[in-house]
Amino acid sequence: MSLEFKKFIVALFAVAFIAAVVIVGLIERDRARPEKAARAYADEATKACIGCHDQKHVAVVWNRQWEQSRHAEKGIGCMACHQAQEGDPDLWRHEGYLVATVPSPKDCQGCHDKEFQEFTASHHAKAAQFIGSLDNILGEVVEGTQAANLGCKQCHGSVVKLDEKGLPLPGGWPNTGIGRVNPDGSLGTCTACHTRHNFSKAQAREPRTCGRCHMGPDHPQIEIYEESKHGIMFVAHRDKMRLDADEWVVGKTYTAAPTCATCHMAATPTQKSTHDVGARISWTLRPLFSKRLDNWEVKREAMTKVCLECHGANWVTNYMQMFDNAVELYNTKFAAPANEVMERLKAAGKVTPTPFDDAIEWTFYELWHHEGRRARHGASMMGPDFTQWHGFYEVAKHFYAKFLPEAEKLLPGVSEVALAHEGHQWKKGMSPDDLRRMIAFYEERYGQRVQ
Repeated sequence: MSLEFKKFIVALFAVAFIAAVVIVGLIERDRARPEKAARAYADEATKACIGCHDQKHVAVVWNRQWEQSRHAEKGIGCMACHQAQEGDPDLWRHEGYLVATVPSPKDCQGCHDKEFQEFTASHHAKAAQFIGSLDNILGEVVEGTQAANLGCKQCHGSVVKLDEKGLPLPGGWPNTGIGRVNPDGSLGTCTACHTRHNFSKAQAREPRTCGRCHMGPDHPQIEIYEESKHGIMFVAHRDKMRLDADEWVVGKTYTAAPTCATCHMAATPTQKSTHDVGARISWTLRPLFSKRLDNWEVKREAMTKVCLECHGANWVTNYMQMFDNAVELYNTKFAAPANEVMERLKAAGKVTPTPFDDAIEWTFYELWHHEGRRARHGASMMGPDFTQWHGFYEVAKHFYAKFLPEAEKLLPGVSEVALAHEGHQWKKGMSPDDLRRMIAFYEERYGQRVQ
């Protein structure tokens, strides 16, 4: 065999080897694409669903989202969540399959039992119980059911009702409210935070996910968070947050900033994660009067453990005390006196039993439901502007300049009970020395006379 022929054989094998490597690389690159990888390992039912939806151009995005999800990686296809059984209330006979039209937390429970149990025990799961509250009277009666269906219930959750085919009826559907009452009797929906069909951990850890519902004039948690140093740090260092990490432990996985999930749900080096959002909350800041919750000491300790991952013990203890003091100030100086005035007005027949048919009822409602909540939430989440100008300033302004004058017109003398608290003594007039000091400071600071 000549040397030239040997060289030819070697070159031929080299070319063949390189070609094989390139071909395998192209195949693996193609298989690495989420949609290719997902379809390669999908069961026959899932392949059929994808093919039909793609062909008919109906909810095609569902397919693409699923293909990029952890479910797809694990071979968890459509019927793992959508399989219905004979007798199920939401059974829908669709293209030869028994399909559950309203997948619920019970469907997720098969793989995520811990999360299911914690969520079911949480305040989130009971969010639809606002039915019958003053909030719901405003939405359903004063405003109108049609408004409530697309307003209140989209966050709180609706009661999902079905037609004879097992399909959800309008009014209660579409709805991903956190406390949705499902046809199978379960409460809530995991997709409120883990939107289908990605079911992303990163999305649930994103503050704006919570802000979808926790925002606005009566519970502006997202606005408060964005004002706080926590929110500022999150925006500045978002690229360091590792929101999509499987293990997400503050102080270990990430150190850049806390999110809503960090404080209320996520793991720390000293405690496990939880889907019970109230497990670390010691006060209820929602009603007219803030109250300590059951086992509040245990819950305060759990929240303190989160804070201590970033702050010193003295810092945490002092801030918690300042927060408690602000809540007590609201309760005793404003909430209790205002409530006493309303009770006396009702007893004297100056306010009817029907909610919101008297002007002062709107003033009183916003005093605690809007302004009072903002003050308390601002204090709880380190939002100074919401504690002060959007909170206690608004409370004080409307308490003194609107609520009490309206009450006096209805029942002269009734405001005396409200002003008996020592915090209202300034209303009797400041001393000449106090006035002189204030005027002197203002004139020196701004070169103007205070009016």
